[in-house]
Amino acid sequence: MSKLTKDKITESDYESKLRLLQIELVKLQNSLISNQDQILVILEGRDTAGKDGSIKAITEHLSPRETRVVALSKPTEAESNEWYFQRYVAELPKKGEFVLFNRSWYNRAGVERVMGFCTSEEYRTFIETVNDFEAMLKKSGIILMKYYLDISKKEQAARLEARAKDPLKQWKISPVDEQAQKKWSAYSKCRNDMFLTTSTSMTPWTIVRANDKKLAHLNLIRNLLSRVSYPKKNKDLLKADKSIVFEWNGKISDLEK
Repeated sequence: MSKLTKDKITESDYESKLRLLQIELVKLQNSLISNQDQILVILEGRDTAGKDGSIKAITEHLSPRETRVVALSKPTEAESNEWYFQRYVAELPKKGEFVLFNRSWYNRAGVERVMGFCTSEEYRTFIETVNDFEAMLKKSGIILMKYYLDISKKEQAARLEARAKDPLKQWKISPVDEQAQKKWSAYSKCRNDMFLTTSTSMTPWTIVRANDKKLAHLNLIRNLLSRVSYPKKNKDLLKADKSIVFEWNGKISDLEK
C-alpha cells in the first residue's frame, strides 16, 4: 500500500466525530449486554499500523466489566505443546461481552511464519483448520469481525523512528519490530497468502488503510457499527470511506493502492 491518504482531518473535527461514534458504541454495548450476545473483534496488521490506538478509540467509553482487550504474550513451553488454539479459546467472549484481540491466532500466518517461529508443518496445519475453527465460533453465536490495518513502508519507517525516540514508547520496541522494514516483502507475501486462504464468506477480512491514524479510527468504527444490529442506530453516522476501509475482494493489486 504505497499511496498516502490525501484527505486530512483537524483535531477538533476528529474529536467531535469520534464522540458521536463512541455514543453509538455505547448503544451497541447496551444492546449486547441486554441480549447476552458475544462480539469478538480481531485486529491484525503491520507493526506500528495503529492497533493500540484503534482499540483505545473503540473502548474508551465502554463498560470495563463487559469489555476485554486480549494481547497474549509469547506462549510458554507448555502452551507451545498444546492445541494451537487452546489459549485463545480461554479468552473468547462470554455472554454479554465485547472482546478485542490485539493480534490473535493469525500470529501463525504472519510473524511466526516470517520470523521462523513455527515449522512449515505447523503453518500448514493452521491454514487447514482455521476456517473451520472460525466457522464453529460463528455457528455458536459469536459475532466475529477481522480487521487488518495496513500502512506504507515509508509511513512505517517514520513511525518506527518516532517510537525509538519517544521515551514513553520504549515498551513498544521489540526485536520483531526491528525486522519489520528488513522483512517488508516477506510480511507482504504472508499477508497476501493469509487473505487468499482465510477470507471466507462467513469470516471475511476487512482492510483498513491506516496511514492517517485519525481517519483509520473513524472509518474502522463506522464499518464495525454498520455490521451489527442495535436499537436507535444512527445510520447517517456510519458511512465509511471505502477507499480507507473495505472488504478483501481477492485482488492483491488493491492492497498496493
